[in-house]
Amino acid sequence: MVLAQVETPALVLDLDVFERNLAVMETELAGTGVRLRAHAKAHKCVEIAKRQIAAGAVGVCCQKVSEAVAMVEGGIGNVLVSNEIVSSKKLASLCGLARQAEIAVCCDNSDVVPLLSQAALGAGVELSVLVEIDVGGGRCGVAPGDAAAVLAEQIDGAGGLKFAGLQAYFGSAQHRRTFEEREQASSKTVEGVRLTKEAFRKVGLDRDWVTGGGTGSYPFERDSGLFTEVQAGSYAFLDADYARILDGGGKPTATFGHSLFLLSTVISANGTDRAVLDAGHKAHSNDSGPAQVFGMSGLEIAGQADEHMVVAIDADGPRLRVGDQIHLIPGHVDPTFNLHDWLVCVRNDVVEDVWPISARGPGY
Repeated sequence: MVLAQVETPALVLDLDVFERNLAVMETELAGTGVRLRAHAKAHKCVEIAKRQIAAGAVGVCCQKVSEAVAMVEGGIGNVLVSNEIVSSKKLASLCGLARQAEIAVCCDNSDVVPLLSQAALGAGVELSVLVEIDVGGGRCGVAPGDAAAVLAEQIDGAGGLKFAGLQAYFGSAQHRRTFEEREQASSKTVEGVRLTKEAFRKVGLDRDWVTGGGTGSYPFERDSGLFTEVQAGSYAFLDADYARILDGGGKPTATFGHSLFLLSTVISANGTDRAVLDAGHKAHSNDSGPAQVFGMSGLEIAGQADEHMVVAIDADGPRLRVGDQIHLIPGHVDPTFNLHDWLVCVRNDVVEDVWPISARGPGY
């Protein structure tokens, strides 16, 4: 099947660019002693995770137990749930996975330690637990330094648990536009890690494993001398939001290329200044802004509804006709992946494979 025969809206992966992105990230980390732990929350697709690991990733991280279940059942053997899990049923499921694969989870509260311990002992496994610190994101995480060390001691002394290391992730820092803004945020992250590792050393619990960072900030974590992993995910696809971040010279960073597209079709073209596509909220998440038209100048997404997307056409823009296919760069890949059951994989406009997005949905 050629791409023009694919029914739309469809999520499409350009395999050549995707594979090049994987190779570039491996090159970016080569010789540094820092490994990629690919963030599977970006794509929720086992086949992508397998290719990331084949390209050098040590494993994947997930945000939900359901994502971890899909990954392990699909053959992924090393999974970190980089989030706090507090439900006894979810923890039982997670500890069940630890019989089949290397599983770790984060913790930022002493009240959760007995729950983790009970689940691990009940499953007859030793569960690896990382302390998560708040490095400025104001989301999950215990305060860096002594408070984190106290929590590490509680984890280390609990039955069924193994204190394994440190999670330090500053989510919003990934999307700060300028290089200087990202550098400043990342320096706060690195300082939090330094303080915490020193506190761990004082109580005899320093661990090598330090994980965090992402597509927007990974060079800073990579070069910190403290991190052993970076948790990039969007690097493999490059959405419109990440394409807007700037390098040290004030220009859009060009480290990675656009590999993920929302293929759509013009279904209405009654005016010269606009056209309507067959993809809307149910096919594209605009939480980080509208999609961008790829490879065609003079076109801009002007609005999005449940099943429609309006394209504004400049005076010098192309004349769109009913039936034309348009490639869109998603504004944010993570929630856009989550809206689709399948990923259509193409090379030179020929469909090479179709991969299920097996962990999609709200999850648990």
